[in-house]
Amino acid sequence: MRLPRASGILLHPSSLPGPHGCGDLGAAAHHFVDWLVSAGQKLWQMLPLGGIGAGNSPYMSSSAFAGNVLLIDLADLRQRGWLSDEDLAVAAPFDARRVQFGAVRPFRMHRLEKAAGAFARSANAADRDDFAAFCIAHRNWLDDYALFMALAEAHPAASDWSDWPEPLARRVPAALAAARVEHAKRIAFWEFCQWRFFRQWAALKQHANSRGVRIVGDAPIFIAYHSAEVWARQDLFELDSHGRPTVVAGVPPDAFSDTGQHWGNPLYRWSAHAADGYAWWVERIRRTFELVDVVRIDHFRGFAAFWEIQAFERTAINGHWVPGPGAELFNAIAHALGPLPIIAEDLGVITPDVVALRKHFAFPGMRVLQFAFDSDSANLYLPHNFEADSVVYTGTHDNNTSIGWWHSLDDTQRERVRDYLGVDGSEIHWQLIRAGYASVADTAIHPLQDVLGLGADARMNHPGMAEGWWEWRFDWGQVRAEHAQRLAHWARLYRRDGLPLA
Repeated sequence: MRLPRASGILLHPSSLPGPHGCGDLGAAAHHFVDWLVSAGQKLWQMLPLGGIGAGNSPYMSSSAFAGNVLLIDLADLRQRGWLSDEDLAVAAPFDARRVQFGAVRPFRMHRLEKAAGAFARSANAADRDDFAAFCIAHRNWLDDYALFMALAEAHPAASDWSDWPEPLARRVPAALAAARVEHAKRIAFWEFCQWRFFRQWAALKQHANSRGVRIVGDAPIFIAYHSAEVWARQDLFELDSHGRPTVVAGVPPDAFSDTGQHWGNPLYRWSAHAADGYAWWVERIRRTFELVDVVRIDHFRGFAAFWEIQAFERTAINGHWVPGPGAELFNAIAHALGPLPIIAEDLGVITPDVVALRKHFAFPGMRVLQFAFDSDSANLYLPHNFEADSVVYTGTHDNNTSIGWWHSLDDTQRERVRDYLGVDGSEIHWQLIRAGYASVADTAIHPLQDVLGLGADARMNHPGMAEGWWEWRFDWGQVRAEHAQRLAHWARLYRRDGLPLA
C-alpha cells in the first residue's frame, strides 16, 4: 500500500524523559506528540511494544501480544488512587540519559504490585467492569500470557519453560487448571498490568491521531523461545519431543559481525501454520494494527528465505538458507484483513525473490543513508536510486548515530559523502536528514538522536553485542526551538504534509 508523502521521528517510548527511570506512556509521551506537531511531523515510529527480554531487547519479548509493563505510567495509577505520593518518591534520582534496567525494573514492578493490590481491594464498579471487559476481549492471548508469567515467577531456577515440571511444560490440562487456582493472585496481577498498558496506550494513540500523527509500530518476525506463545502453541515451532528448539534463527556474517548474528529464536514450523490457514499470524497482525496505524515488519527477507542454524551451534556461520512461506502468508493476511499499510524491513542480504515478494504486495522498502557511500553510484541506498515507494532513514535503531557514523569514516569516505551531498560535513546529521527529506521516497523517518546532533554514546543498539544497549534516553533540555523549526520548514518545503498522493 502506497503511503502518503510524510516525515516522522524514530523514538522508543522508553527513551522519553520522566522521573521513574525510563520513559513511559504518560505526560512526556503526550508532550512528545505535541512536539512532533510543532515540528511538522506526521509519523512517530517506535520499536516493538512488547516486554523486554535477554539483554533488555524489545525484540526478545515474553509475548507477541502483551505490552511492556515497564512503560505503564505510574502517575496515572496514583491519580486513580492506587498509589500514593510516597509510593512515587524517588530516594535518589535516576539517570536522565540512560535506562538503568537493574534499578528501574524492581522500582516499577514494586509499584505495579502495590497498585494491583489496591485495585483488587477498592476499585469502583466502573473500573471492575472495564477490567472484566478487557480480559474477555483479549482472552485468546491473555489467559496463556498471564499464566505463563505467573509460572515463570514460580520457577525462578528454570531458565526456560521446558525446564518446568513436565505436566506444566507439556500443558497437561489438569496441571494447567491446578496452576490457575494456585497462582490466581499473580495471574490477576499480570492481567491488571496489561489492562493498564492497553488503556494508557489507547489514550496516547487517540491523542496522537487527533493531532494528525500516526503511529508506526514494529513487528519482529521471530519471537523469544521463553515466551507465552511458544509455550502455548508448541506445534507451530520447530521443537523436539522435549519442547526444545532443534533449529534457531539468525543471519549470516555481515557488516555488523564476522560470525553472523545468532539470535536464538525458535523457527516457525511453517507447514503447521499453512495447515491452519496462517491463523496465528493473521491474529498477530490484526492485534498489532489495533495498537498502531502502520506496521514495519522486521527482517522481511525471512519470509522469502530464512537463515536456519542448528540449535547446538554457538555462531551463525554454519547456517543455511531455507525457503519461507512467501506469498501464501501475505495472501492469507490480505484475505482476512484487507490491504494494510505495511513497511518491509528489507535490509541485509536481499535476493531477487525478496524484492519480488515485497513488490507483489506493494510494501514500501527501506533505504538507509548510512549504507549509501561504501561503493559506487549504483548503490541502492543513494537517493538518486530511490523508488518513491520507499522509507528513507539516516540510520535505524541498529545503526550508529549519524555523527558517530561520520567520525568512524576515513578521509576518503568522508570526501565521497561531501562530494555527493554537496556539503562540507559541518552539520552532517542535518545534511543527511535534508537529503532524506528532499528525496523521492514517500516516507522519511529519522532517529531523534540525529535531530539532536548526538554522538555515538547515544546509539540505541549494536547488533551482535548482547549487553549494554537499548538504554539511551534524552531530556527536554537537549531539545531546542531550532530543532522543531528546521524540521517544520523542511516538511513544508519538501511537501511532507501527510496528505494523500494525487
